[in-house]
Amino acid sequence: MTESFRRSGEYDYDAPQGPYSQSHGYSAPVNPEWPPPPAYEPAAASPLPAAGPEPEPRRRRARGSVALLAAVAIVAAAVGGATAYGFQELAGKNDVTATGTSTAVVPAGKKGDVAAIAAAVSPSVVEINATLDNGSSTGSGVIISSNGEIVTNNHVIAGAQSVKVRTSDGHSYTADVVGTDSSKDLALIKLQGASGLRAASLGDSSSVQVGDSVVAIGSPEGLTGTVTSGIVSALDRDVTVPTDESQAQGQGGDGSWPFQFGGRNFNGDTGSSTTTYKAIQTDASLNPGNSGGALIDAAGNIIGINAAMYSSSQQASSSSDAGSIGLGFAIPVNTVKSDLAKLRSGGQN
Repeated sequence: MTESFRRSGEYDYDAPQGPYSQSHGYSAPVNPEWPPPPAYEPAAASPLPAAGPEPEPRRRRARGSVALLAAVAIVAAAVGGATAYGFQELAGKNDVTATGTSTAVVPAGKKGDVAAIAAAVSPSVVEINATLDNGSSTGSGVIISSNGEIVTNNHVIAGAQSVKVRTSDGHSYTADVVGTDSSKDLALIKLQGASGLRAASLGDSSSVQVGDSVVAIGSPEGLTGTVTSGIVSALDRDVTVPTDESQAQGQGGDGSWPFQFGGRNFNGDTGSSTTTYKAIQTDASLNPGNSGGALIDAAGNIIGINAAMYSSSQQASSSSDAGSIGLGFAIPVNTVKSDLAKLRSGGQN
């Protein structure tokens, strides 16, 4: 007798058509211990999933998603870092003298705090003493590199036979004149044997607004590290100063450097050889010796180099009797930055 029993998965015949036909598609089993086959062909058997953790393929996909997200984050960070580095290279971020964006020199919670600004920036401001044919000149300067590059006014060192610099910590250096630009009243000097100095952060003078709080640091009358404060009282003032070396030193080098403003002469005669630049006007107290020093914003960035202050003609002619009456001018720092390449190349004019 031929057995009609087939194990699961072995039904490969075509089921007869018509009602009830499927119930007669098999013969009774020979061995009663074997169960009868089903009346229809079952679907192909598949093992039931085991109880417990999620199937491996799904976990693998999950891990793959996490890995993909991590890879995207790494690439984004790399691109962001590369972009920032590229911007720094284009903007000269690695050289503090060429920065075009302001940074937080003082803590965010101390922004505008005069004491915090003074503590952060004073180490970057120096006193300059120039020996002249007819005497001496005292002014200030701003450190722009750790190896001793210093920006000051041309009229502070014009005609100098020698230049001495004293830093805020009392160290004294001999300085060489690297380059001068009398048309902008700027000069660059470099200290001999200096290293590890604190360079100032040069800000962006194009963002300065009338009414902004400012701090001035310099060495009026040789008083190193003197700090005053005020506001920006006007912008783009046309200030005219002498380019002749003898005139630039004012009255025998006493610090009351002459300039023209609003069609009038202040602190003496500027002479026939002059230059005019756009200046930031401030009511922060500037006195003889502040020339070449720093005008600083609320975040501690240099926004100008102090260059001219008004001493009333009714006051005594000696510098010890001269004083600020709230009319001072600074060369915008963007003008300084645009002139640095020329100054560093040793330009003399």
